[in-house]
Amino acid sequence: MNPVIPDSILNHLLAVPPQTRLSLEEWQRNFVANLLDLQGQFPTTATPQELYQALAYTVRQVLMPNWVKTIQTHSQNNIKKLCYFSTEYALGCHLGNHLINLNLWEPVKQSLEALNLKLEDLIEQEIQPSLGYGNVAQIPIDQLDSLSTLNIPAIAYGIRYEFGVFDQEIHQGWQVEKVDKWLRYGNPWEMARREATVEVQLGGHTEAYYDEQGRYRVRWISHRRIKGVPYDTPISGYQSHQINTLRLWKAEPIVSLNYQDFNIGDYYGTVQGKPYVELLTKVLFPHDDPIQEKQLRLEQQFFFVSCSLQDMIRNHLAVRDTLETFHQYYTVQLHDTTSAIAIAELMRLLIDEYGLDWEKAWSITRQTFTYINPTLLPEVQEKWAVGLLGSLLPRHLEIIYEINNRWLINIRSQYLGDFNKLARLSLIDETGERYVRMTHLACVGSYAINGISIWQTEGLKQGIIPDFYELSPEKFKTISSGITPRRWLVLANPHLTQLMSYKIGEGWIKNLAELQRLEGELEQAEFRLAWRTVKQENKKILANYIENKCKITINSDSIFDIQIERIQEYKRQHLNILKIITLYNRIRKNPKGDYVPQTFIFGGKTAPGYVMGKLMIKLIHAVGQVVNSDPIIGDRLKVVFIPNVNLTLSQRIYPAADVSEHLAMAGKKAGGLAILKPAINGALTMGIVDGASEELRQAVGEDNFFDFGLSLSETEALKAKGYNPWSYYHGNENLRECIDQIASGYFSQGDPNLFKTLIDALLYHDEYMVFADYQSYLDCQDLVSRTYRDWEKWTKMSILNVARLGRFSSDTIVQNYCQNIWQIASVE
Repeated sequence: MNPVIPDSILNHLLAVPPQTRLSLEEWQRNFVANLLDLQGQFPTTATPQELYQALAYTVRQVLMPNWVKTIQTHSQNNIKKLCYFSTEYALGCHLGNHLINLNLWEPVKQSLEALNLKLEDLIEQEIQPSLGYGNVAQIPIDQLDSLSTLNIPAIAYGIRYEFGVFDQEIHQGWQVEKVDKWLRYGNPWEMARREATVEVQLGGHTEAYYDEQGRYRVRWISHRRIKGVPYDTPISGYQSHQINTLRLWKAEPIVSLNYQDFNIGDYYGTVQGKPYVELLTKVLFPHDDPIQEKQLRLEQQFFFVSCSLQDMIRNHLAVRDTLETFHQYYTVQLHDTTSAIAIAELMRLLIDEYGLDWEKAWSITRQTFTYINPTLLPEVQEKWAVGLLGSLLPRHLEIIYEINNRWLINIRSQYLGDFNKLARLSLIDETGERYVRMTHLACVGSYAINGISIWQTEGLKQGIIPDFYELSPEKFKTISSGITPRRWLVLANPHLTQLMSYKIGEGWIKNLAELQRLEGELEQAEFRLAWRTVKQENKKILANYIENKCKITINSDSIFDIQIERIQEYKRQHLNILKIITLYNRIRKNPKGDYVPQTFIFGGKTAPGYVMGKLMIKLIHAVGQVVNSDPIIGDRLKVVFIPNVNLTLSQRIYPAADVSEHLAMAGKKAGGLAILKPAINGALTMGIVDGASEELRQAVGEDNFFDFGLSLSETEALKAKGYNPWSYYHGNENLRECIDQIASGYFSQGDPNLFKTLIDALLYHDEYMVFADYQSYLDCQDLVSRTYRDWEKWTKMSILNVARLGRFSSDTIVQNYCQNIWQIASVE
């Protein structure tokens, strides 16, 4: 029985906006009280971290009434809810985002100033929970912001990793990984909900039996049981009373202390298994090379989906009598294949635990799940060895076999005699060691499949899962990526926010399409000057940060050219470096030439065991050390690598960027947020036209986009013809000079072997066709420099880039999902 909170208790809190509930004096009093009661400190003795914690708890108190009311409203009404399943969430920092969404920035800032404290200093103290990598982790967070803003009932499920993405340090140009202890001071935004703890099984075997009605049944006799403890975090929306929940699961042992063993002196027996169980949610996705670590990754995935589905079923049955309506009240978004095992787990729960027959359970399951595939890289399409999956999840392997058997029987009549087609459609890959294809399971068990750009969805249809598209074309949808303007403009770029709001009002913050009105200001010289002034101020802020952090002095009047993304060969940071060396050689040969000053800013992590990625980081630093210290070059060319870039730091970088580079070879970059965030802050994009970059170019106009390089069809044709990197090496004098300099040890203090692996990969393989795109890329860079000389033209291009990005709002994206896939309505 769920207790009901009378509306009368909450109405006086919900009747007025939060910023007017408390006077400045009350804000100060609550802040000091939390500092004293929760931190045991006075303002005069508290550390900056303690001051931040006190402020976080003070803001959380404002969130609580609406959070509770949201949960109550969703649980007590017949409301369909979205359940977002993702193993990764790049959360960023909470405090600033909540202050923006609640319109509390100025009241809190003023109340702290009266105490001689700066809000910005306290925000700097927040430790970012980096619980994911790249687009896979960032797409869910922006969508959660929009779900709350649009009053869409939702809950997101994931894993509460004790240690997130590693902290990156640079020692003598090499990446060094440090443990990300994001919980070292605790987390004031989360609340443990131990009363909602569930149990998860692993290992063991299955036993068949007949129930009282004589029906064939199977029970899972597990080898291990683990507790899943939920930790809830509020996700606020902009000017919205609705606050949705992010529920992350932590693994704990069922029994922490065995008194029988303890009494006979076996201390270690009392805690046997505890470290192993807690390892389950200790680290974010380890390397999956050794079999033990592959096993841990699978255990992590199953643990979180089992916890989440049990939680959903419990909540459903708390207010309804039957599970036969489960799909009418829940839509589960499977974000990538890492949560696809949820399909088999829901079937197990419905059949084994709640006694539904197969047909009814399968009907419910197929109407519950939708599947988003955010990548086209074949190596990311997850599959699990049958032996491993069977040893950990024996019942699930049986269910997957049964799903596959019924699936193949169903489609066999359509492809009589075409055994190759059936083999490609099978959930089991039997070409060598037998594997379960998780992408196939997600396709069969979901009612909708979509990519994150038009081009990427076409890639799914034609390249990754073409047979599934041929069978069920109606399942495939295209919904592009989008970003929240609150996090990536209002919070990240307050100066530009103020300028745009002064000109066109604040409506664009909730309706990004209103940015189109900026085009009406394009011919106003005063507005263009103000736009340039804002950009220049942001560049000075970043320049100061770089000088303090990286000990490199840069020219804030130079072009700030950024490439901020994970360091991977297919993203071709080494192409950027070859261009920089070419520019360096030009200045050295003709020091008196007229050059546009340029600062090239890199940032990004690479996997700890990825040799080529680490070599690329070292090469960036090695080239930078030579270029930055050359008196002939001066401040006309600088190379900077900013370590440990995360969401919070990128909010400092993007507003300062003049140019944003996206160099992934055609056919490799599905698209996503990395290209949109700098663009919405006024940076012009330079890149391969492919995926999201193609959609961006269509939106902003070809004249406002710097494109270069081979198209996908051209790269495929060149490979078919026989791509030979040596022909480009011998045929391009500038390219040959760059490669020879690196190979000779020019940038490695005379050591010719340091970058040999990287150079050999380019000369003998060049899998990502760096050499083929080099000259086109260099020509494009020259065009950028010429365009930048015309300040008026450049400023107009920058304004148009922002004005035409309204369709890339995550609010619009979520509305499309609600109408075309999820079938979920907003709830006031």
